[in-house]
Amino acid sequence: MPATMPAPAKGAAKPSPAATATGKVGTADVTVNYSSPGVKGRKIFGGLETYGKVWRAGANEATTVEFSKAVMVEGKALPAGKYGFFVIPAESGQWTAIFNKVPNQWGAFKYDEKQDALRVMVTPRKTAAVTERLAYEVTPKALVLRWENIELPVAIK
Repeated sequence: MPATMPAPAKGAAKPSPAATATGKVGTADVTVNYSSPGVKGRKIFGGLETYGKVWRAGANEATTVEFSKAVMVEGKALPAGKYGFFVIPAESGQWTAIFNKVPNQWGAFKYDEKQDALRVMVTPRKTAAVTERLAYEVTPKALVLRWENIELPVAIK
């Protein structure tokens, strides 16, 4: 935290509270740990989160995704383990979902593409309703990110 920003008061609500999403894909346990920022009237994609730039897929520390067993992500093999999860939003077309070998890092400031375990292309969908607070869901077939008016399903088997 920069020295110019005071630490939050003890017991105060965090602007982007920590959250966890868990579920099973086949026999693999999947756990997503992330900080959940709010839209708060801002333009998120193409505004707060720049198109074409690596985003930590949450707030504060980088989002992590942990798989108890090897899985197939968008048809590509990914070994069991804990990964930093990043996304590169695009103005149109597919977005890039990244599973990086360095799970514990602050934001994407020291993100290193050479440490990527897997990159896949995924198709975002517009949602009818706004998701005010960033949320993840683990379904039997996907890891789904939802925020603002976007849903980003990453197929997992």
